Amino acid sequence: MMKNWLRKHPEVRTIRVAAADLNGQPRGKRVPTRFADKVVEDGTRFPLSVLNLDIWGEDIDDSPLVFDSGDADGVLKPTERGFMPMPWLSSPSALLPIWMFREDGRPYDGDPRQALRAVVNRYKARGLTPVVAMEMEFFLIDDSGRNLQIPISPRSGKRRKAAETLSIRALDAFDSFFTDLYDACEEMDIPADTAISEAGLGQFEINLMHCDDAMRAADDAWLFKILVKGMARKHGFAASFMAKPYEDYSGSGLHTHFSVLDADGENIFDDGGPRGTDDLRHAVGGCLRAMSDSALVFAPHANSYDRMVPGAHAPTGICWGYENRTAAVRIPSGSHKARRIEHRVAGGDVNPYIMLTAILGAALTGIEDGVEPPEPITGNAYALDLPQIPGTWAEAIDAFDTSEMMKRIFAPELIRNFVLTKRQELHYMAELTQQEQVDIYLDTV
Repeated sequence: MMKNWLRKHPEVRTIRVAAADLNGQPRGKRVPTRFADKVVEDGTRFPLSVLNLDIWGEDIDDSPLVFDSGDADGVLKPTERGFMPMPWLSSPSALLPIWMFREDGRPYDGDPRQALRAVVNRYKARGLTPVVAMEMEFFLIDDSGRNLQIPISPRSGKRRKAAETLSIRALDAFDSFFTDLYDACEEMDIPADTAISEAGLGQFEINLMHCDDAMRAADDAWLFKILVKGMARKHGFAASFMAKPYEDYSGSGLHTHFSVLDADGENIFDDGGPRGTDDLRHAVGGCLRAMSDSALVFAPHANSYDRMVPGAHAPTGICWGYENRTAAVRIPSGSHKARRIEHRVAGGDVNPYIMLTAILGAALTGIEDGVEPPEPITGNAYALDLPQIPGTWAEAIDAFDTSEMMKRIFAPELIRNFVLTKRQELHYMAELTQQEQVDIYLDTV
């Protein structure tokens, strides 16, 4: 099937093979199309350490993957996604997502996509299937000058410096960009649904439709981030999923909605009413119990913690509630058949694979252990006396590193590699000015 795609697209002269590293950065190679069959059949190779680079693309200084092991290769094979076009490039090209295995064929535990596969397999072993949807928030930014600002509208020729929540005018100002973006989503088979303007300066949100394949849902989110950033540059400005580019405006989140189906296709969270089942409560309990220890997953960068402040539309207290957007975990209203959990902690700057692993892993652990959550909150969570999500990067790194619960969700190798990466970034980010930090995060996350 993969070879047939290229034969149906003879205009494609080069392909990119790419895997997600721990920061969600695509790492891979550019390959002439005439050698594509070999990549499809045999895979490609690069060092295991490449999926464990820091945000600058540098080796981790004390990583055992580099000198201690001779910087050994992994084998990277195509995912089930296959080839897809890269509409943001001027020359016809194709992207082939890949993931990493060891020489003997075992999955490489340091690969974020393999981490999600392991959690999905835990669900499968219990006859369960997660159904996932994501809300992707991002900023359109003119970064050509010293200070970031909203781009000039190609339609009006004006630069409107205002937040315009749910403004049709703001969407129409960048209509050509959004039209091309939706066309590209269709070409890449990314299920982009509703677009809205958000509360930040030049901030927008596009929902990705619910999917009963968690691997595909994470793929969609990862590919969508690559596409949005590439398409924005094609239109002459930048797009960024960084958590908080502007001090005076809300940051970008990546909210995840999920339910769970049993072997008969029935939603195990649905009790026929608004409250939800015991399984829903236990899944919420697991998410809350893991929240402090997994904060590093949801806020993985220095800039992430600028978003995690009270009153800025990002949760800071560990709590849940029905139809309450100030809570970290929200149970939306609506049809009982679609009863689900919304996890609202993650910033737009996360690695979707690691984020979804943490959320689904915590929920399943809660179901397995029968974890009872505290009472759901009512009113403003920011005004309540609640246990708090770690407020600094260093606290979050330490919590993730020493957590017993994270060991039930992630492989030891991924925990070690992620912690080493974040400690190195913490050290070197401290040497940079705020502007230098923004510069590196703008294009990477």
